[in-house]
Amino acid sequence: MNQDNVELIFQWFDQAASKIEQAHNMTYLDSLIEAGNWLFYKDEQGELSDTLSDLENINMDVFKKEEVRKGLQLAILKGMKGATQQHHYITPDSVAIFIGYLVQKFYHHSKEVTIFDPACGTANLLSAVMNQLSQNVTAFGSEVDSTLIQLAYINANLQKNAIELFHQDSLRPLLMKPADLVVSDLPVGYYPDDENAKSFELKAEEGHSYAHHLFIEQSLKYTKEGGYLFFLIPNFLFESDQADRLHDFLHKQAHIIGLLQLPLSMFKSDKNAKSIFIIQKKGKQTTPPKKALLADLPSFKDVHAMNHMLKQIQEWFDKEYH
Repeated sequence: MNQDNVELIFQWFDQAASKIEQAHNMTYLDSLIEAGNWLFYKDEQGELSDTLSDLENINMDVFKKEEVRKGLQLAILKGMKGATQQHHYITPDSVAIFIGYLVQKFYHHSKEVTIFDPACGTANLLSAVMNQLSQNVTAFGSEVDSTLIQLAYINANLQKNAIELFHQDSLRPLLMKPADLVVSDLPVGYYPDDENAKSFELKAEEGHSYAHHLFIEQSLKYTKEGGYLFFLIPNFLFESDQADRLHDFLHKQAHIIGLLQLPLSMFKSDKNAKSIFIIQKKGKQTTPPKKALLADLPSFKDVHAMNHMLKQIQEWFDKEYH
């Protein structure tokens, strides 16, 4: 991957979005959506063509998927700095790529995989994982936020990744068959729809239910037996007032495969810290691992420590899946 190309793509989107923002009185993120659609559909006639007429032409076909993803991601991150909503954030790149590495480890023997992200946001995590898989991939993503799902649409189109997107409350029924695997950066907080929450085993006895608990249950519902689920979870997941119920539910429905704590240096404070949580949906042929994959990950910038960690992970795979 060429970092200069990433910068080139970012610069084009940044300039295009800034011009649209000024000329049409839109937010930066909405302007990015307009710029992405204009670039993909190459509409030479519309108002945007006049707005962007003095911008240097860019041919997205010459770039690699990861260059497109990262360039667009930088522009989205710039737009999100001004956004106030808590959920307008992107999974850190190093984490998304590491999850892709883990997925490939578990699914290297499969020729085809279906992958689902029930909280896909801008589809950055989903795209990062897809771009690392050598198999034929069928992908699905669900997202309730209209701005984020439109950015996901741009992301998929410009990377030429086929992703079927659902713009809906992901905790309502989805028009899809169970997938081989799930990847998701879980939304953390309360789920406001108490009526819909009643259909979940992990609903709260009183008051609002935890959205992150319901997303785990929903994800298992839309995963095939034996399928793996890779979640980014808050470190406090198993310390909350409803943690016992979540633990009992997981014990019935899944095997705990691994818990990899991300370096605390990645987060503003300990209470924001996250881990990668890997589970497998129980099935007739499944058995729990002899030993779960448990580790505190070093800084992704520390190449020596990271290589040592990857070696340990490989040794774990050799013992469990030889």
